[in-house]
Amino acid sequence: MQISQILDKVDSGDIALPEFQRGYVWTRDQVRGFFQSLYKGYPIGGFLTWSTKAETADTRGGGTGKDGTIQLLLDGQQRVTTLYGVTRGKPPRFFEGNPATFTGLHFNLDSEAFEFYAPAKMKGNPVWIDVTALFQQGLESQLVAATQLADGDASRQVAYIGRLNRITQIRDRAVHIDEVTGADKTIDVVVEIFNRVNSGGTKLSKGDLALAAICASWPDARTTMNNALDTWSRAGFDFKLDWLLRNVNAILTGEALFAKLADVEVASFKEGLLDSIESVSYLLNALGGRLGLDHGRVLSGRGAFPVMVRLLHHHGGEFPDAMTRDRLFYWYIHSFLRGRHSAGATETAMNQDLEAVDQGGVDRLIEVLRQNVGSLHVQPESFDVSGVGSRFYPLLYLLTRVHGAQDFVSGVPLRDNMLGRLSSLQVHHIFPKARLYEHEYSRKEVNAVANLCFLTQGANLKIGAKPPAVYLEEIEARMPGALASQWIPMDRDLWRVENYRDFLAARRELLAAAANDFAQALHDGPSPVALAARHAASADTGAEVTRAPAARDQVSDDVPGLDELIAALGDVGLAAPELESEVSDPRTGEAITVAAAVWPHGLQAEVGVPVVLAVDPTQTEQAALEACGYQVFHTPDALRAYVDRLRSDYVVD
Repeated sequence: MQISQILDKVDSGDIALPEFQRGYVWTRDQVRGFFQSLYKGYPIGGFLTWSTKAETADTRGGGTGKDGTIQLLLDGQQRVTTLYGVTRGKPPRFFEGNPATFTGLHFNLDSEAFEFYAPAKMKGNPVWIDVTALFQQGLESQLVAATQLADGDASRQVAYIGRLNRITQIRDRAVHIDEVTGADKTIDVVVEIFNRVNSGGTKLSKGDLALAAICASWPDARTTMNNALDTWSRAGFDFKLDWLLRNVNAILTGEALFAKLADVEVASFKEGLLDSIESVSYLLNALGGRLGLDHGRVLSGRGAFPVMVRLLHHHGGEFPDAMTRDRLFYWYIHSFLRGRHSAGATETAMNQDLEAVDQGGVDRLIEVLRQNVGSLHVQPESFDVSGVGSRFYPLLYLLTRVHGAQDFVSGVPLRDNMLGRLSSLQVHHIFPKARLYEHEYSRKEVNAVANLCFLTQGANLKIGAKPPAVYLEEIEARMPGALASQWIPMDRDLWRVENYRDFLAARRELLAAAANDFAQALHDGPSPVALAARHAASADTGAEVTRAPAARDQVSDDVPGLDELIAALGDVGLAAPELESEVSDPRTGEAITVAAAVWPHGLQAEVGVPVVLAVDPTQTEQAALEACGYQVFHTPDALRAYVDRLRSDYVVD
């Protein structure tokens, strides 16, 4: 089929984009490279469509209004969108993205290069031809310019006309389309085909399939879910659509497998979705109020939410009493500390836990966790981890909040919603990083969780890089009890930099004891703390979540060049990383390392393999990261060089 025929089918609605496809994610470099490949006659790959009944297929950009069948574009979205945008001068109706990505493409008649419009060198220069204008107005519109530019040189004029003609003939190029058709081609079969064909790009998930089936009958499903995700994001919690769908699935089916949603009627799904949105917001408020986990950076164990919303479902959407809430949170804390619902093992563990909730509520849930992980007791060595991305960083924040740990300068308990220009919470290194690096401690030792505490910004600035033996003594004299409230060992010998490792060991003992005391109090209850008030439902999302400022820490200054790398990636439209993030084995849930930066969905959002910047991994960590499919880099310069090489190549979707 010719490219022009494909674009005509897009106009007529015979080819459309199914709801499980991602939006437009190409950069201008990829658009330019794609047209360079088309111009030179290079292979650009084939396309894959799925023929399905028009009346059952919901497509992005609105329904087709056609009888019979429609071809849903499974593989080739980025290429078709680019071709349509450049040749038609506007995005197709199913477009989701930035139309400026393919606006203003120009062609140099002398160098035969494609570039985007730059006024300084292109304005009024006839050697640069507007590619979109050429497609829309035809070859004749550019003949005068080509003739004038040739300046009487017949051979140049022929060459120019030939080059312009080669561009217009791109529409006549034949491309191969594989069509998946037949009654036996169910969604499950189609997704397997898609993932095999699209092995180098983003995978189609089970959640995508489930949502595609729902959207076929309820077009507003995605919009409703995205509205909820946007509300939570504004409150400091970023969740994925798949995650919300798992919560809906848990409420409606009591199962982790998305396939169970195939039997759910649309009316039931609507009700289950609204219940899930309200329950998630209710949980976020309760977790913030009872455990102090008031922003996304410290909200670990997100895979446990479907289990918790299932329990709420059994009680009409809220906790029946403080005992149930506290015992559930006891389970929640220990489940995320042990990676109970980490990626890769989600469905198996979740099905066990959902069954436990249905059989015996929270008590059975705790019993199953003990059977799977053994003792629910935090050991001091558990805090022998590094970075704000580790699982025990949220536990440190939790302990700070629930125990009312005091600020070192003001002595005020560190709680949320503190007012004042310098009162926002920040992560503080008890032993300043500069002092530790002077004594040749490793980066992992410097950023050990046991070396972290939380202070107001003002306190952090006043302390600066003072030696611990100096400033800790000053604090104890001025604010007795402030150090103990933050689990600082009071043995003065441990405040000396040469005794740093002994300090860490002593503080790990104190932190573990505090964690176990609090967890046991949750388990034993009843708690004297009142239940969090349920917020009134809103029109779009069903519930309201209170925003609390996240504790901030500048982690990238430990890795020279990382800030510059992140800025450079942003300039070319690539994704921002998760800083100081724990990387786990998706098969077992076991933590591998805390990396300086992680791109879990690829450098370009939802495209390619996950990327990790691990500055000093051990051989074991390196091997484990590679075995799990991560592309590993050790320096920002190495990663930046890799990105520069990628940008010089053409990548198809």
